[in-house]
Amino acid sequence: MSAVVDEQREVKRARYAVAAVFAVHGAVTGSFATRVPWIQEHAEVSAGQLGLALAFPALGASVAMPVAGSITQRFGARNALRGLIALWTLALALPSFAPNLLTLCLALFTFGATAGMADVAMNALGVEVENRLDRSIMSGLHGMWSAGALIGSAAGTLAAHLGTDARLHHALAAATLTFLGVLACQWVLDLQPAEDEEPPPRFALPPRSALLIGAVGFCAVFAEGASLDWSAVYLRDQLDTSAGLAAACTTGFTLTMALARIAGDKVVDRYGAVRTVRFGGVLATLGGLLIVVSAHPAVAMAGFALLGLGIAVVVPLCFAAAGRSGPNPSQAIAGVATITYTSGLVAPGAIGGLAQATSLMVSFCVVTVLSCGLVVFAGVLRTGDRDRRKVSRPDAAVPEPRS
Repeated sequence: MSAVVDEQREVKRARYAVAAVFAVHGAVTGSFATRVPWIQEHAEVSAGQLGLALAFPALGASVAMPVAGSITQRFGARNALRGLIALWTLALALPSFAPNLLTLCLALFTFGATAGMADVAMNALGVEVENRLDRSIMSGLHGMWSAGALIGSAAGTLAAHLGTDARLHHALAAATLTFLGVLACQWVLDLQPAEDEEPPPRFALPPRSALLIGAVGFCAVFAEGASLDWSAVYLRDQLDTSAGLAAACTTGFTLTMALARIAGDKVVDRYGAVRTVRFGGVLATLGGLLIVVSAHPAVAMAGFALLGLGIAVVVPLCFAAAGRSGPNPSQAIAGVATITYTSGLVAPGAIGGLAQATSLMVSFCVVTVLSCGLVVFAGVLRTGDRDRRKVSRPDAAVPEPRS
């Protein structure tokens, strides 16, 4: 009996620890985003050159994510996450020291590579904790990421308002977040591969199941990226609103997603991943329709709120489904993460290019169609619905290979 109680305590501690890691990961992103104008000025790059440089984080993540599984296999889940989260938090300091376009691209490539590998490691541990608790936590974990991003953004906004040099700001932030991230890793699950388990290849392509799950994530992240980058522009250009109201729309969209993710686990536990994503797809589609037919800012803002509410839990559920879709959770999660990162990279440019050729309203018609895809293809997340009749074995640290 004592062993069972100790096991439960360990898993609960691990849940809070991995939630803290998610918050630290998000805080790095928020800290960086607010100082991009300073970094652009320091590196003396044009808007077009900055756009090129900002493609490198996603490129670095896409290249590095497939090797995350072999790192976890070699060093164990806890040590791997400890090292990867430290690399990611320390990489925050690199872009602000870049003096030109070439060094900025290299710094951002490293920034994205470390972000992607840490992302895979922490999501894999999150799925394992969810399995052992036998209830949904992935939505809440991603909500903690959003909360961390908001905290990092707030701190960065204050630093920018005070005129603080971004090199000093990011050096202090990197040191603080590295300490917090490494400290939190002390209590995450220490998963070790089985002695007879064959190590995964150092660089592995994602399995087919991950590609299907990733396609659902692609739809959600495309809508998220489009809304984050273009919602303010949509209200300003299409509906002739003030800059302040347009910015408030983007902030409202972000807050809606964060709150929905934090509250989403209870919905997932009650209705399952498939029905939750289908209903979310309906809400997102309705939101998209409100956006494209709106003639008043309030209607468009309501549409963006519904869109954020509908897509909020999709990516966490995609990671959860990927982690249960095959014998190598890290490899499947890396595949889904790579697809979603690519979607986040493609979305802003695709929306802008289509808007240039047609109109911004037509661009959000595409977002609405992709939101419909969540309703149609939600069934591929069925592996994310836990079998309530079975409780994950406490000793099942690493799934056994299928014969």
